[in-house]
Amino acid sequence: MLAYTIRRLAALIPVFLAVSVVIFLIIHLIPGDPVDNLMKVGSSASDRAAIEARYGLDRPLPVQYAIWLGKVLTGDLGTAIVGRRPVAEIVAQALPHSLTLGGLAILFSTVVGIGLGILAARFRDRWPDQAIMAGVLLGSTLPGFWLGLILILIFSVSLGWFPVSGARTWSSLVLPVLTVGLGGTALVARVTRVAMIEAGTRDFVMLLHAKGLSPARIRFAHVLRHAMIPVVTILALRIGWILGGSVTVEVVFARPGLGTTLIKALNQHDYPVVQACLLMLAVAVMLGTLAGDLVQAAMDPRVRAALS
Repeated sequence: MLAYTIRRLAALIPVFLAVSVVIFLIIHLIPGDPVDNLMKVGSSASDRAAIEARYGLDRPLPVQYAIWLGKVLTGDLGTAIVGRRPVAEIVAQALPHSLTLGGLAILFSTVVGIGLGILAARFRDRWPDQAIMAGVLLGSTLPGFWLGLILILIFSVSLGWFPVSGARTWSSLVLPVLTVGLGGTALVARVTRVAMIEAGTRDFVMLLHAKGLSPARIRFAHVLRHAMIPVVTILALRIGWILGGSVTVEVVFARPGLGTTLIKALNQHDYPVVQACLLMLAVAVMLGTLAGDLVQAAMDPRVRAALS
């Protein structure tokens, strides 16, 4: 298991380098640059050249990338060009809000999705199953930003139960968590249902019935444990998706998270901030995939046997 963990960590190194190249090139291919936001009315070409030289924007892109990557590997995310603050400080202020929203959304998706999946499998091909699957199908097709606006209209504007925006109280998290979590709930419910049905047809289930165990004990103590293996994999892959999906939701609810910071930096073409935000989202996807593989190996004896 330790050797597998080391191999998986080593495999992330080329992935990280490839992602860093893509992130660096994408932001530089967008029309415009941060110097436009720093130029004053009546500034000359020499003033522009001086600003570009100050921030190293006059150097070739490969040189800029090498300098940026070298700083990132030492923990230095640079200084915001427009904001003129350390990028690490900006990210440190925004990241806790995104992690809180993403963590609660994952928890909501896990608990509700697994519960609905078990219930649908229990009443397979009957009306509760059909109702749950229809509901999760609808939830998975609704765009997050549109669902957020609908929730604001109903629960904030009409009923006045929750704040429209901001992050001052815990109640302001309810609607964003529902918006981000509902899409994940649909996927988890579908995967759980299929996995429960498939695990329930295995030979060991008939043996447990023959031994006289109660159906509830078989379902929750044995079938559910086997069904959780694909569910855990899906949840691990959803970590990066949920954090990425939180970007638009944070903008809709005006939350001071990584998404709002990213959109603001994109509008200003503030390269270091955009690169840092995108890199954080990419690292979240990579770490989520790694965690899923490790948890799956820990849960499934067949995977551990293949690794030994």
